[in-house]
Amino acid sequence: MNNLKILDHPLLQHKISLLRDKNTIMKEFRELVSEISMLMTYEATRDLKLTEVQIQTPVAIAKTKVISGRKIALVPILRAGLGMAGGASVLIPAAPVGHIGICRSNSKEGSDVTEYYCKLPVDIAKRDVIVMDLLLATGSCASRAVSKLKEVGCDSIKYICVIACPEGVKAFGEAHPDVEIYCGALDSGLTDDLYITPGIGDGGDRIFGTK
Repeated sequence: MNNLKILDHPLLQHKISLLRDKNTIMKEFRELVSEISMLMTYEATRDLKLTEVQIQTPVAIAKTKVISGRKIALVPILRAGLGMAGGASVLIPAAPVGHIGICRSNSKEGSDVTEYYCKLPVDIAKRDVIVMDLLLATGSCASRAVSKLKEVGCDSIKYICVIACPEGVKAFGEAHPDVEIYCGALDSGLTDDLYITPGIGDGGDRIFGTK
């Protein structure tokens, strides 16, 4: 699990605890996902390159720093990852947002996935890409999404999820050992129905009120 970074900021951990609660209603759940996404994006972009510039303030010339190098693109995995895009966009409003739709079968192996939608920024291969999804369960959807991005030329990718489990981290790491995983919690494992336990249940259903 060398590519795994578990973010332990107190605010993040507090909000994830609220997210887990089965009594958290849809509106609050969405707001928490957005807030968590902002905090995680903040941490995942800590290594962005800076360059020194001079800026005229109302008082004097200031030597200060701005972000330099490649620009960022955000790619949520539909559908639960869509709930994370808004929070990340607040921090990086100039970042274009691509979308990859992938669904997983209910097979216990979890390896049967289908890509049903993909729309990416035309210059995405020239950008640092942040892939987002609520959960890293079997790892099959995340692996397919990153493979798709590599197929179109992306060579700088990070993956952000709120909750992961060892099975998903292992499968994703074997498929993409060059991609760092940022998560807020590493749970114990998967149920027979491929839900992360203790987890948060079906993240997509809780965000969109479909169950």
